[in-house]
Amino acid sequence: KFSAHAFALLAIFASPATAFAPVASRTVPSTVHSASTVAENVADDTVEQRKGLERERLKQALLGRLGGPSSAGSETGSQVFDPVLVDPDTKESLSLSFKGPILGNSPRSGVNVALRSSANSDRVFEGRTNTYINLLEPTSSAANSDDEKTSVSSSPILSSLLTFTPPPLRSIIATATNSDVEYVPMRDLFTSPSVSFAYERGWRQGFAAAGFPGADEEFDMAKEYFAPVIQQKRDKSQDSVLVDMSCATGLFTRRFAKSGEYSRVIACDYSDSMLTEARRRIRADSEIASSSTKLDLVRCDVGNIPMKTDSIDAFHAGAAMHCWPEIEASLKEIHRVIVPGGR
Repeated sequence: KFSAHAFALLAIFASPATAFAPVASRTVPSTVHSASTVAENVADDTVEQRKGLERERLKQALLGRLGGPSSAGSETGSQVFDPVLVDPDTKESLSLSFKGPILGNSPRSGVNVALRSSANSDRVFEGRTNTYINLLEPTSSAANSDDEKTSVSSSPILSSLLTFTPPPLRSIIATATNSDVEYVPMRDLFTSPSVSFAYERGWRQGFAAAGFPGADEEFDMAKEYFAPVIQQKRDKSQDSVLVDMSCATGLFTRRFAKSGEYSRVIACDYSDSMLTEARRRIRADSEIASSSTKLDLVRCDVGNIPMKTDSIDAFHAGAAMHCWPEIEASLKEIHRVIVPGGR
């Protein structure tokens, strides 16, 4: 490829009669203008190609963060499907697409993501790469949802106090006060922004009164339990996927992501406020930013897990089962998604 200057020189040497004419009377050969125009078009095309390549690179990076093709995802034509996440009701694969411009290369910038069911194109789930993916319900029905419920208590003051009491201590308080007061059901309780704010500011630490050894020791116990399964995947040069169900503010999610033991960590919770707080804490942790582990936050229901059958190697739920409305259905779903031999 020649620059505009090079084309101009060629044109001058190709026309000696005009090339050395007096400057005052010399006219610029038309070939110079043509060559300059061609060179500018080539330069414009090169810039557009660079922009296109950069957009594609950013797209692939974002897909990688969502578990897309750069991490054993699947492609059909121009569609890209997540290798794990599915429609919670139909269990059909979800195709990934981005909404709006892809700007910057920082996880903080984020982009809107749409996940469309392969069985029903009208079922679309949405989220952002720097917040969470909402797989609790499709966007078409979100506005009409009446799932949110409130509890009525004959003693609102005590009910309010119980809201800020760690679950293991509630029976003790109820017995001590000889009260049968109703309080917010556990799953709905954790949708409160107040509880999300308090969770790692004293709430979770209160679990020690019920015999919990503390987050660091609990994490070590979980990692040790999962180790044989993860090692088998590593020996086969295969990616491993861990789910942290009912992740709350990401107390264990962050530890799993920073450990470097897992290829992908999917943190799930029913509560919007918990996931929002989890993302805030993840952003503030510089070690996670440098981790090679792909980390996704997903809003979902443990009784209807939006993941493929036999797709999860390790499934963690720390101090969470007391929050699940339907234990039997939840355990069946967990059994369905764990790979044979998984834990």
